[in-house]
Amino acid sequence: MTPRTLKLRAGLFAVATLLVAALGAYLLFGRGPLPIQTDLLAMLPATGQNPLAETAVERLAHANGDRMVLLVENGDDTRAKGAARALGKALAAHKVFSSVTAELPPFDIAQMIAPYLAHRDWLLTDADRDALAQPGYDPAQALAQRLNEPFLTGVGVPLADDPFGWLQHWLAQQPWSRSPLLPEDDLLVAHRDKATYVLVTATLDGSSYDDGVQRRALDALREAEAQVERDYPGTRMLRTGAVFYAAAARTGAEHDVHMVGWISSIGIALLLLGVFRSPGPLLLAFLSTAVGVLAATTLALLVFGKIYLLTLVFGAALLGEAVDYSIQYLSARANAGAQWRAGSGLRQVRPALLLALATSLLGYALLGLVPFPALRQMAVFAIGGMGAACLSVFWLLPALLQRPSKPMTPALVRGARALQHGLARPAHGWRGALVALLLLMVALPGWMRLRHDDDVHRLIAQPAALTAQEAQIREITGLGNGSQFYLVQGKDSEQTLQREEALETRLQALVDDGRLEGWLGLAGMVPSQARQAGDHALLARLFDDPAHLRQALADAGFRATAIDAYLAAWPGTPLQLDHWLLTPLSTPFRQLWMGCSTQGCASLVLPQGSENDALLAHAATGLPGVQLVDKPASVSALFGRYRGYASVWLLAAMLLIVPVFGWRYGWQRAPRVLAPPVLGIALTLAALGYLGQPLTLFHWMALMLVLGVGANYAVFLHEGETHTADRPGAMYASVLLSALTALLSFGLLALSSLPALRDFGLTLLLGIGFTALLVPASRADASTTRSTTRMPHA
Repeated sequence: MTPRTLKLRAGLFAVATLLVAALGAYLLFGRGPLPIQTDLLAMLPATGQNPLAETAVERLAHANGDRMVLLVENGDDTRAKGAARALGKALAAHKVFSSVTAELPPFDIAQMIAPYLAHRDWLLTDADRDALAQPGYDPAQALAQRLNEPFLTGVGVPLADDPFGWLQHWLAQQPWSRSPLLPEDDLLVAHRDKATYVLVTATLDGSSYDDGVQRRALDALREAEAQVERDYPGTRMLRTGAVFYAAAARTGAEHDVHMVGWISSIGIALLLLGVFRSPGPLLLAFLSTAVGVLAATTLALLVFGKIYLLTLVFGAALLGEAVDYSIQYLSARANAGAQWRAGSGLRQVRPALLLALATSLLGYALLGLVPFPALRQMAVFAIGGMGAACLSVFWLLPALLQRPSKPMTPALVRGARALQHGLARPAHGWRGALVALLLLMVALPGWMRLRHDDDVHRLIAQPAALTAQEAQIREITGLGNGSQFYLVQGKDSEQTLQREEALETRLQALVDDGRLEGWLGLAGMVPSQARQAGDHALLARLFDDPAHLRQALADAGFRATAIDAYLAAWPGTPLQLDHWLLTPLSTPFRQLWMGCSTQGCASLVLPQGSENDALLAHAATGLPGVQLVDKPASVSALFGRYRGYASVWLLAAMLLIVPVFGWRYGWQRAPRVLAPPVLGIALTLAALGYLGQPLTLFHWMALMLVLGVGANYAVFLHEGETHTADRPGAMYASVLLSALTALLSFGLLALSSLPALRDFGLTLLLGIGFTALLVPASRADASTTRSTTRMPHA
């Protein structure tokens, strides 16, 4: 291949790279906010459940996703209320919030009664229903009890509108009547442990996952909080909301990117400078890697539209593997000396690089089969990056490396030769079998200590301070979360509400037993038409004798006009779900109604105060159309299934590599070439067992990459040693250089703030380290023979 041809190919490649860079820049910066996905739900896989359940999970998660929930605490009641008002005013001054609620608008109790007053003769509590069903029920007794309850809690119905207290009792069981937060001085206040807590909410003007919105909102909150703490000493603020978790996740990812990117870049730079003793190879190696990362980012954005947090950090670690291809070409140049020809050097390394690329792409392709958006994106990112980095070695570097270079640092080559001989010697002959038996005995206890942990919460570390504050807010305010809920389905709204009532009967039994704090569901606020008809029929037995009722009310002192108005309101009308959903009172609860389609209708019921999965699941057992949905538990179960499949995938990958190696190296040598990554995986599993690391899906996915990277090292050594016979140790030095760059990149993931990447990084750190040390054993016969034949000349 002539220098002119090499330059022409390099020019075409450079133009293509610039076009990819322009496209990547547009996708990254030209379409609004940076497309970095910090939404944890978006990174989770679909669980294979009812698609409607997945929709419900997303609806609940984002119902309040763009809202800050703040709880202002102070031991002094006046200061707490003043601090809450000041906080509300300070936040309202910033345009990043579309609305801020601290002080309540003028409140009319009639607004809460009005949606139900016309339907009072159709609504009964369980207790009143049971009492009315008893033979000989005396309404006078209920009337006397109502008249002797002058101090009411919750929403009070005027006596003239509800003389027997049936509507009053029903309203007292509604969610707004049971909330620990009570209107006080135009604020929502709770009193706990000699302290006053005041609720303040702020809705963002944008998404919680938008970087710009996050920063402006948090800056505004910090400024307001500092002002409140200065003006109202002793004030403390609790906070929760998706924006806080998203910001924490973004900050952690940025820290990891900087740590992994900078440390690995500096470490790799120092290594390359020390080995090749010139800045030129360093710059070209990073150029090749930059092309790979650029192509990977553009491809990921084209396919997915956004970059996940996991991919962001993983991309910084990709430096260590993408640089391998250029290192092998640079090593071939350094070892050729004055006889270097760029075209010949390319032909020399091409088989090894193509074989190494194929094994790496196989590992990443298998990673992409997992139905997990974040892992799939990592696989696509790596495939694009590896392919582009390798292509840059074929098309770009030869044109830039026409002249010979200095040889590798002699001390490094001598050290690599000594290490290679020392590691290969025990693997020769009968000693190899003895060493293998010894390694098996050492590894066996580690394997026996292995266990599994599929908890989805290992995916992303949620800051302990935030989770503690969220739990405290939930306890004080009674505001629940939507991680567990029941999905209730029926052919129409009536059947759906009836099925929900059957579920709530069971939930009430758990509440009565003290095993559940309560629940939130629509049927408790809008009973089914069947239940309302039943309640109406019970009351009809009394209203069928209006003279008796009139006399009872007159004896109790009610005026004739009030009695006439009360009796004239009979029979009223049943409460309709569609009409109730249009009232302002339904606003906080509308997300519980999933609506109707051609497949039927659905609603949600939120259990409160229990995380006992078995207890909640048992409550739905045998109820048609009722399903407990627990997204974290479902994803954890999915992780468990795919973690179980991962060992089969790993074995399948090994079997797929065998014929490739058999074709290239012959069936007798193929097992030796494959032995280092296989043994490296076995030793890694033993080490994880000794470290007490529970195996997750991410450990197994990392082992898939250990197989690919380890196979690369074996291929590099077998392919390259035939070209460096006059410089023993030079090829293993380049393999060690590749391993060290990978350890500097992937190994640093073990320090990541993301638990999933920590598992990933630790596994690669161990696997790559073991494999690099085992590679000389795959050439034991050759290296030992060469050492013994050359010993007399030493």
